[in-house]
Parts: sequence; structure tokens; C-alpha cells
Amino acid sequence: MFTGIIQELGTVARVERSGGLLRLAVHAPKTASKVGRMESVAVNGVCLSVVALRQGTITFEVIRETQALTTLESLRCGDRVNLEPSLRVADRLSGHFVFGHVDGVATVAARRELDGEVRLDLRVPASLRKFLVAKGPVAVDGVSLTVGRVVRGSTFSIHLIPETMRQTTLGAQRVGSRVNVELDYVAKLLRQFTASRLVGSARHL
Repeated sequence: MFTGIIQELGTVARVERSGGLLRLAVHAPKTASKVGRMESVAVNGVCLSVVALRQGTITFEVIRETQALTTLESLRCGDRVNLEPSLRVADRLSGHFVFGHVDGVATVAARRELDGEVRLDLRVPASLRKFLVAKGPVAVDGVSLTVGRVVRGSTFSIHLIPETMRQTTLGAQRVGSRVNVELDYVAKLLRQFTASRLVGSARHL
């Protein structure tokens, strides 16, 4: 489990493919000093297990399913990634509960430079529209944010303060960029609960 508060910007040092497996090495001295093998780290919001550590570089293995559902497959050497080690029991929860289980990939539909902030409009697959809650929590590439409003259809807005743009990869995103999105877990639970109740009621009619 994570909080969506990014601890370090890592740099992709090596990308290797063998069969369907993607082996990803990220240079991140600060994070490497805090984690051990088989511990969890969120990489651009995706929960991955550490498989090797060497001289400040962390290696992860990414299976086909994860590649298909996230943007990790498109990473190249030199790319920056948002990193957060898993939450410890005594840690302060500064963002919101993030599980590192990405719901899908969103595309930046619009970017607006406003007074003191940047607004990004993100378009998610239509199947995720039902989980969008205005003013609800959302993790974008692992960053804890708030849904500004649902602009139209399956497009919603987020607002970035200057510090978020400096400390994460989101400041570099432009129209057409793809980002990992994890939507509000409570909204997903309520939707599932309501759906199951409706099915149960229909069976008794």
C-alpha cells in the first residue's frame, strides 16, 4: 500500500526483454537505500517487487499483464519515473490510500497554463467513467491528486501546483501523453456492492 506522495524521481538505466518478461532497472539511490529484495515500490503508480539491488539501482520484473494495463512497456533508457516505497505502519498518511493496482491508462487531452497552476484534462477508457467522482481521490502516475471535475464523458481534470510539477513527472506531460490512473477504491467498492445487490434483488423477483 502507498500514499501517492512521491519520494524520488528515478531514471531508467536499463530495459531488457526476454520472452514476455520486461526487466526494468531504475537508478534511484534514495529509494534503493530504503528497500530490500522482494519489497514493493510503486513505479509510476504501479506496484512492483524489487528483484535486485546494486549501487543505487533497483531492478524490477514486469509481466505481460502489467505491460498491457500500464505505460511501463513504453519506458526507455533515460526516462524519469515517480517512485514511492510501500507504506510502513508508523508512516504518516499524507496523500490517500493507493494500492498500486492501476485501473487503466489515460491520455492527456488538454493542458492549460493557468495563474500559479497547470490544469490537465485526462481521458480514460469509457469503462472507467462510472468510477470518476468529482472531488474524489485519484492517483496519476502514482501521484495523489483530486479529481477537479468531470469535464465531459470520460474526461476529467486535475490541477497541479508548481511543487508537484517540480517533484514528479507530471509537469512534463503534454497533449497526447499517456499516464497510469488508479481511481477511488471506495467508489469501486460501492459500485461493486450496489451491482451485486441489484443482481440479488433481480433473482428474487
